[in-house]
Amino acid sequence: MKPINKYIDHTNLKPFATEADIRKLCAEAAEHHFASVCVNPADVALAHSILKDTDVMTCTVIGFPLGKNVTAIKVEETKAAYRDGCDEFDMVINVGKLKDRDLDYVCADIAAVVAAAQGKTVKVIIETGLLTDEEIALATQIACRAGAHFVKTCTGVNPGAATVEAVTIMKNNVTPGVSIKASGGVKTYESAMAMIAAGADRIGTSSGIAIVSGGVGTSDY
Repeated sequence: MKPINKYIDHTNLKPFATEADIRKLCAEAAEHHFASVCVNPADVALAHSILKDTDVMTCTVIGFPLGKNVTAIKVEETKAAYRDGCDEFDMVINVGKLKDRDLDYVCADIAAVVAAAQGKTVKVIIETGLLTDEEIALATQIACRAGAHFVKTCTGVNPGAATVEAVTIMKNNVTPGVSIKASGGVKTYESAMAMIAAGADRIGTSSGIAIVSGGVGTSDY
């Protein structure tokens, strides 16, 4: 496996995050050579400007945290972040549409964001904490069908956290070439390693420093 730091999307999605907070996040990510920083769309340009000469990517969230934006809004949000230099896009599905079995809507919603990202990585947040096992499998299959590059467990904002069981279901339902991101409640080295052992290829966490140093983090997003 890769070194643990290369699994980590170092995250600050708090609504009150300041410029100083984002600069600190980016400095930490560069120091530890994390995979990416994950920030809100309004912070993408700043993060990209700080990280452009490092090995750390800039990631943002689309339709965060509810996924209830209309598709056109998710598309425009993706296009704006792309222009600001974003490398990866973590979009939230419309969970209600999934539960209604409006699967064509869910698939088209994801596919539209994939198209707007113009070949860059799209990770689809399915909110496993709100889903049954059957729905986790179904959402994973739809994300793959729509062209997603990753399927991701949780936002960390809504109820529920990443679990080994959910990651295992996702692993059993992804198509070849589609990866898994475990996010939500991953705050220790041990929990991160458990997710990786279950099949996670990336860890979304605000506790990246704690994970690589053997401590315990305190925040989900």
